[in-house]
Amino acid sequence: MAKWMVSAKKADFHKIAEKFHIDPVIARIIRNRDVVGDAEIEKFLHGTTDDLYDPMLLKDAGKAAGILCGKTQEKKKIRVIGDYDIDGVCATYILTACLEAAGADVDAVIPHRIADGYGLNERLIEEAAGDGIDTILTCDNGIAALPQIASAKEKGMTVIVTDHHEVPYEVQADGSRRETLPAADAVVDPKQDGCPYPYKGICGAVVAYKLMQIYLDGMCRAGAVTEVKKERLLQELLAFAGFATVGDVMELTDENRILVKYGLRQIEQTQNPGLRALLTVNELTDKKLTGYHVGFILGPCLNATGRLDTAARALAMFRTKDQAEAFTIAGELKALNDSRKEMTRQGTELAMEMIETSALKEDQVLVVFLPDCHESLAGIIAGRIRERYYKPVFVLTRGEEDVKGSGRSVEAYHMYDKMSECKELFTKYGGHKMAAGLSLPEENVEAFRRYLNAHSGLNEEDLTEVVHIDVPMPMSYVSAELIRQFSLLEPFGNGNPKPVFAQKAVRVCRGQILGKNKNVGKYRVSDEAGHEYDMMYFGDLDAWNAFLTEHFGTEAVSRLYEGGGGEIVVSVIYYPDLNVFRGREQLQMVMQDYSA
Repeated sequence: MAKWMVSAKKADFHKIAEKFHIDPVIARIIRNRDVVGDAEIEKFLHGTTDDLYDPMLLKDAGKAAGILCGKTQEKKKIRVIGDYDIDGVCATYILTACLEAAGADVDAVIPHRIADGYGLNERLIEEAAGDGIDTILTCDNGIAALPQIASAKEKGMTVIVTDHHEVPYEVQADGSRRETLPAADAVVDPKQDGCPYPYKGICGAVVAYKLMQIYLDGMCRAGAVTEVKKERLLQELLAFAGFATVGDVMELTDENRILVKYGLRQIEQTQNPGLRALLTVNELTDKKLTGYHVGFILGPCLNATGRLDTAARALAMFRTKDQAEAFTIAGELKALNDSRKEMTRQGTELAMEMIETSALKEDQVLVVFLPDCHESLAGIIAGRIRERYYKPVFVLTRGEEDVKGSGRSVEAYHMYDKMSECKELFTKYGGHKMAAGLSLPEENVEAFRRYLNAHSGLNEEDLTEVVHIDVPMPMSYVSAELIRQFSLLEPFGNGNPKPVFAQKAVRVCRGQILGKNKNVGKYRVSDEAGHEYDMMYFGDLDAWNAFLTEHFGTEAVSRLYEGGGGEIVVSVIYYPDLNVFRGREQLQMVMQDYSA
């Protein structure tokens, strides 16, 4: 069971509520998100694109834009090399769309996940040289490609790196870190030493977007692009910057919240044929979009093609002007994602069986080797296993040469740093605190597992999931107006979770199981004052019913579903929602967790 903790951050909530015309509960939630001071609260509630940071603050961004302006005017061949995930595809599209609009001679390459692996490799460099490419422009990769970029420079190419990943480093004798940057002509990465950009949490597509703001300004001054065209293009491309921010699971704090808020609006009204087609095949046209729609419906379609086919298809969908072609590709992407879901389910079940029937279950860091699993699904399966056990997880699969894998972490465990301690085991690795990718010889798999567990630095508290309760709030306080004010807190996602509340002594009176797959619970509950509410549960019904049976007995659970319970009393974590049916609004509570 998760550990429940009430956020107890102090502030004058009534004063904040009066000043900003919000409910004190909303004021408290904002404080729980570490938003402090009038200026920051105003930005959180009402921030606009005018509040985004100056792209010139990105180290080397002005230099990189200047190089690209010169190459465009000289008609030199520019090649954008991206990545095969949501962030990489969106970043590649942003760069190519802007460069083409300014008249650049540009093309794009998305590496193949299995044939090429992540980022730059020697084949891509050789291919670029053979194609007469003058300038390589990376996005969402390149910061760790030191030998490949050195090779490109030896061949006389200009190289510009745009990335957002951690910069490789060497630990010095005194324990300090010394960064090792690639020998590119310009490196634009907010995480590099000496970069004054105030917010380091932007994704690769946003780094690309910021660079293109400077580049288009330069091309405007050169007369290659009109001011109107520039503004229209940057407005349209906000959709892709916001899409990538959600899809790459960036924290929705600071300027990321603004980018996603306005990016979602742009997606809703997009004129891009590919993005429109993707909305249509997923039945999301004319709907108010949230981070959920991007993170769990649209985004996985892009990732699926990079996993099971080639992400170049997703890029082609965004780049095409042909509506029929856009719909064809969008349909293919959705079908691939449906196939990916089933393969993921099978892989997750196999991984859990391995853990439960072996010594792996006792490990603090799970390293699960699934030789026959499609290597592109390792990260998704690792995420599912992490959710189940709340431990750092690496899922490894057998590739054509080495074993390949992906990791997903918990808050107390810095995955990239721990991997850096045993980097001699890998042929290739990279990532950040919460996620990582790697390749290693098969004979090193067990050594990798042993090292991580011998040096995990984790304790029992680190491996106990914590659910942070925003307010211990009685359900009787909930109103339709309060729920409507929740929209001020959107978009929700990583770093800005949907607020949750808690109430003790909730009596569960009646229940029924709904849904085509019988996986939704609907209950009538009452508080200590006897007020009744509808409560929905979309979680693990088997675990919920096992909990009820353990604490209240089989007969009580049977009566609950037969229409006559009442002796079941639990504490719940919930969030309130408005159920709109045939034009009528009805309050309902959505249960997130429970305890006796």
